[in-house]
Amino acid sequence: MSIVLDAMGSDENPKPEIEAAKIMAKDYNEKIILTGNKDVIFQHASESELAELSIEIVHAEDILEMGDKAIKSAQQKPNNSMAVGLKLVKDGKADAFFTAGNTGAAMFNSLRILGRIKNVARPALIATIPTMKGSTVILDIGANADCRPEFLQQFAIMGSVYAEKMLGVTEPAVGLLNNGEEPGKGNELARNTYELLKQTQIKFIGNIEAKELFAGKANVVVMDGFTGNVLLKTAEASAKMLTDLLKQGILSSPVNKLGGMLIKGTFRNVKAKLDPNEIGSAPLLGIDGLSFVGHGRSTAKGLVSGMKLIQNAIQVDLVGHIRAELQQKLSVEG
Repeated sequence: MSIVLDAMGSDENPKPEIEAAKIMAKDYNEKIILTGNKDVIFQHASESELAELSIEIVHAEDILEMGDKAIKSAQQKPNNSMAVGLKLVKDGKADAFFTAGNTGAAMFNSLRILGRIKNVARPALIATIPTMKGSTVILDIGANADCRPEFLQQFAIMGSVYAEKMLGVTEPAVGLLNNGEEPGKGNELARNTYELLKQTQIKFIGNIEAKELFAGKANVVVMDGFTGNVLLKTAEASAKMLTDLLKQGILSSPVNKLGGMLIKGTFRNVKAKLDPNEIGSAPLLGIDGLSFVGHGRSTAKGLVSGMKLIQNAIQVDLVGHIRAELQQKLSVEG
């Protein structure tokens, strides 16, 4: 296997990417291809050091910034590190692409170079979030602000495949995020999607509210990208606020500090479960190839976690299974 890592992606690039590439090469015997501006990369690591670890550098003159507009930046910076990396996957020189850069640019370049899987109208970005019963896959979390019912139907099928193949869930339960459990609840999109998902060959359990999502009622929850992005950012901010408040409370007095020592292990475990660096990456489902996106604030640890997830996606042939399930289920519906 070989993974292309965009060396120009993260907020602190290229230091976390170089460190992660070294760890993957030394500890996991993974072939890593770093794409990016060679002059910048070699300011942080010597060419001989990387060559000794069999880390390949593929030069990409242009650097995409987080604030760049997806389409405009692709036109103005055609030799950017994302485009160069994705072309390596397209040409069969690598198995997967991974960036912690601009999500919109990653989606646009992935669509432009790798294309969509047949029967996919819009690819979706997913997240795997912790719940009281383990983990739940949510999608879309920002790739498609405006959706039609058939988009969410495709998200549900792709999310089910991801939960089954990547998380090991047999017959994943799929829910539709809504403001109530009863059929007929929600806006026009939600009501029409509900009827469509009822007819789809998945384990659809109906509408679920946000509180049920975090209780782990469903293995997969679908929604439009606007709602998903707000939900994810609210959850991340709430988790950080809670951990910060707990830390402040524990440090507020000698007695509380003593109590904090007694629950230190539990607190560490909870904090780790909420840490986005534990998962590290998420695929753009519906792209005809493995294209993964990580958080802009990714550390080397987060990038390594992301690449270990990508190794699994390569091994289980995630794209092949999604392609087959969409073909089967949507042709039956058609």
